[in-house]
Amino acid sequence: MLENEYLQYDAIGLAELIAKREVSAAEVLSCAEQRVESQNPLLNAVVTPMWDEARHAIKNDLPKGAFHGVPMPLKDLGQYYKGVVTSNGSRLFSDNVADHDSTLVKRYKASGLVLCGKTNTPEFGLATTTEPVLHGPAKNPWSNEHSTGGSSGGAAAAVASGMFPAAHASDGGGSIRIPASCCGLFGLKPTRGRVPLGPLSLEGWGGLSTTHVISKSVRDSAALLDISAGAESGSPYHAPYVEQSFCSALGEPPGRLKIAFCSQPFNGATLDSQIGALIAKQAQELEALGHIIEPVENPFNPEIVKDSHGTLAISHIGAMLNAKQESLGRAIVETDVERVTWNNYQSALEITGSQYASAVGNIHKHGQMCASIFERYDLILTPTMACLPPKIGALDTMSENAEAYLMLLYQMIGFTALFNDTGNPAASVPLSISPDGLPVGGQLVADFGNERLLISVAQQLSDAGLFKQTMC
Repeated sequence: MLENEYLQYDAIGLAELIAKREVSAAEVLSCAEQRVESQNPLLNAVVTPMWDEARHAIKNDLPKGAFHGVPMPLKDLGQYYKGVVTSNGSRLFSDNVADHDSTLVKRYKASGLVLCGKTNTPEFGLATTTEPVLHGPAKNPWSNEHSTGGSSGGAAAAVASGMFPAAHASDGGGSIRIPASCCGLFGLKPTRGRVPLGPLSLEGWGGLSTTHVISKSVRDSAALLDISAGAESGSPYHAPYVEQSFCSALGEPPGRLKIAFCSQPFNGATLDSQIGALIAKQAQELEALGHIIEPVENPFNPEIVKDSHGTLAISHIGAMLNAKQESLGRAIVETDVERVTWNNYQSALEITGSQYASAVGNIHKHGQMCASIFERYDLILTPTMACLPPKIGALDTMSENAEAYLMLLYQMIGFTALFNDTGNPAASVPLSISPDGLPVGGQLVADFGNERLLISVAQQLSDAGLFKQTMC
């Protein structure tokens, strides 16, 4: 197999070739390695190559699972592969060699996936761009001056540039959907509790964070969810049981859906006028497919949305750094971490137990409000972000200008973070290109546990030729 042939296939396509013995797993891995070697010096997407581990896995009888022989990287945050560093994008964890495989990694291995690298991520996944001090910025294949988004920015750059057909990613406030939007890809955030996070930690950010993939095809995302879904022992969250496979939704027409269309950021951020025009066009395209689009006002209190999410995320960053402090046997100091991380840590030390409990109560109320919306509508449509992909450096985690930093951050998570709070499944779909030639995603949100509807609608949009993708 040649590199240009490799680029033509998604993960399922590669698995089918390998199963038919038209190409070997070793040949496919070699193509992935060639592509990384040619593209990564420009994009800085893969920060820890794992070619030796991958070749060892292939030589030692890969399981004959659904993705036998298909190469895929892990995000360098929260997921552990025994014997390999998980740095979390931080200098503080740069020598953090895992002594076990995460539950999800075990499931990936059992499916026959060849895990062959770690992708770039901002420190602790705190930023919506991927520019850590430890590894340097990941660059967008569509425009090297622009951000990949974050925190799964390395994953998105790796897929958009053709290094891999899909890449593991995680999402605590938009970190699958935002980079998928910035890089013209499909990014599905599953329902809370659908995919395991343990065994080291059984929840992320108090239930805000979940994990899945960024992919160039809808069917890869569905099939990878089939092999990874299911609660692990002791998990505090269990997503509703789905009897049929997620892949089976690919061939099921969604029917005529009633879709609530909201173009007001839930946290009160400012909507860029170009985004407003593009999402209106996306709504028209859904309407042309026979769906009913009904504009709705933002029913959530922006300040409560913003403060509740921030309180939970910041508190868990504080808890994590306190634990690291104990393991180091010394205090964490400002120079150990990036300025935004340090500021969040100082804020975490000021958050009281009652404030944390109030934030939990608020996100539960938001979940109830969201459920009431789905009593009247099948889906919610929003922009994925309230702004275009920013230039590298615009969201600087070492900046002293906290006001400017937060203004852009809130624009980037203005539509996404709410659904981390509520736990609903949500997906960024690559539906637009800006006048400057940058990808712009639309976000579709479904009722709790209903990823199958998102997969069905996304496949309908793809089949209709509405996906705006290119191999960069």
